[in-house]
Amino acid sequence: MRILHTGDWHFGRTLEGRSRQAEQEAFVDELVAIADDEKIDLVLMAGDVYDSVNPPAAAEQLFYEAAARLTAGGRPLVVISGNHDHPERVASVSPLVSGQGIHLVGMPAASPLTVGISRTGELAKIAALPYPSEARLGELLAEDNEETGLRLAYSARVGMLMKTLAREFTPQTVNLAMSHIYVLGGVESDSERPIQVGGAYTVDPSALDCGAQYTALGHLHRAQRVKGNGHIRYSGSPLAYSFSEAGQAKSVTVLDAAPGGEALIREVYLSCGRPLVEWDVAGGLDEVYRRLDEGMDAGAFIDLRIRLDEALSLGDIQRLRRAHDGIVHIRPVYPEMEREIEASLRSRLPVHELFRKFYQRQTGGAEPDEAMVELFLQLAQEEDKREEEAE
Repeated sequence: MRILHTGDWHFGRTLEGRSRQAEQEAFVDELVAIADDEKIDLVLMAGDVYDSVNPPAAAEQLFYEAAARLTAGGRPLVVISGNHDHPERVASVSPLVSGQGIHLVGMPAASPLTVGISRTGELAKIAALPYPSEARLGELLAEDNEETGLRLAYSARVGMLMKTLAREFTPQTVNLAMSHIYVLGGVESDSERPIQVGGAYTVDPSALDCGAQYTALGHLHRAQRVKGNGHIRYSGSPLAYSFSEAGQAKSVTVLDAAPGGEALIREVYLSCGRPLVEWDVAGGLDEVYRRLDEGMDAGAFIDLRIRLDEALSLGDIQRLRRAHDGIVHIRPVYPEMEREIEASLRSRLPVHELFRKFYQRQTGGAEPDEAMVELFLQLAQEEDKREEEAE
């Protein structure tokens, strides 16, 4: 049978207030086309259908449309809830869709799914474990609060659940596992809501050693293989959801598997979605406008870091926004200001007072109005927030 592994759709997510709905709709179109062109027999969606536990109606409608289109020809779809999803919400429509081959798994269960593939006559046994938060497991994971003890207890509990689910694996079935977890060694991005707390809720790859021919994971947005026995893989998100994902190639994973055989795996790259790019401009506003006039990254979202010798005005900000609707962040860097901020650690002057002094010196003594000071503080706060999220 041929299987498609995807995950982390995050329907309903925005980028600093900018809608990604059209891009997500384009992804669904591309995903359905890949499933049809590749003659996919089974689709695995490894969690984070939505970006929040209370998604907007448009996001829910898009998910239902995607599920209906993917299963229109009798192709089964298995969906588990992720850490962004409300598990009951994901599974709530199961009575309406289970007869269409749509399997929605919200909470951890003690039994695997058995899914028949009409084209090949094969059966897939799927050890499907939705995001196993401590609350969803319904019990404390360790008696002590030491980080190592918590991690080992959590990892051991996940391993026990996976092995319990895998008891029904047989040599005559295609044996698969799927979950939405953070596996030790995975490479993270800023756009993932952390599962682990100081490493406490990470899972050792050995916990997933349950005899599956392939383990389909969700949570990390970079497509990657995890070191461990067997094939353990994150499919990654279909769109770049933060600038830490700038330059990443997005894909879905396609595998061919037969009972008792080795799974053959490959990536199918996606073309949907606006690129996220970072501009670090040393030549001031002139260089920014030169890039824009040349059409550089015309369809992208841009995180603009610009080095300036003079204060950026509100008019400058507005003109930049009008020149390119994809400019998300504008982060001016004033070399002289940076030196003064370093000196402020000794002088203890507030940042807004430093900006006033800097502005007066740049303008020959003019006093910045309150709107200008507020604009600078707002940009500085955005930069601080971004650096905190990146840590």
